Amino acid sequence: MKSGMSILAALRDRSTATSGLCLGAGLLAAAVLLLPLVLGPARPAAAADCSNEPAPGVDWTSCAKKMIMLQGNDFKGAVLVEADFTLTDLSGTNLDGANLEEAVMARAWLTGATAAKANFNRVEGYRTGFDKVSAPGATFAAAELQRASFKDAVLTDAVFDKAELGRADFSGAELTGARFRYTNLSRADLSKATFKGGLDFSHAFLFLTRIEGLDLSSSTGLEQEQVNLACGNAETKLPPGFTAPSSWPCPFD
Repeated sequence: MKSGMSILAALRDRSTATSGLCLGAGLLAAAVLLLPLVLGPARPAAAADCSNEPAPGVDWTSCAKKMIMLQGNDFKGAVLVEADFTLTDLSGTNLDGANLEEAVMARAWLTGATAAKANFNRVEGYRTGFDKVSAPGATFAAAELQRASFKDAVLTDAVFDKAELGRADFSGAELTGARFRYTNLSRADLSKATFKGGLDFSHAFLFLTRIEGLDLSSSTGLEQEQVNLACGNAETKLPPGFTAPSSWPCPFD
């Protein structure tokens, strides 16, 4: 008899334990279902407000700002990634430290703007005007800036690695410490640029690049094959061991 009672007690205890587990699992499931009601719906990541006025640090990511007058505004530290500035006047603006990566800048002009350490990497531009821009330490890596004008710009320590600068004009630009690694400089005009020391032309494409009168004796990364493609003259100074090609001076085209 005692044995039968023990079996009944064990079954009763097991049933109680199972009920407790089921109750606990049910409460947990209910809590999971109620959690969104308590916390509210998930909030989407904050998006750029394209209606914000120009201001330091403004976020205009992917905003359309085409064909408008923005001259003289302060965009210091602004986030302008993928913004569209086609035909927009950005002259005299403060772009120091601004991030313009992948911005569209076709025929935009930034005359007299300041852009120290600004990020112009991968911008898309054509005939973009950077005349008299002060952009020391700015980066233009992989930028598409064919026929851009950098006349009288300050571009000390600027980085143009892998940029497309066909027919770009650097007349009067200050290029001390600038870097042009793997850069397409075909038909670009460097002949009236100024710089101290050498420039880095490692693997740059210098087809008909105008280097008349430049002192390249301290420049790095140059190969004789690059020089043979470029356009120099009797005043062009080459690194030791290089020879001026017989095609110099090139005819104007």
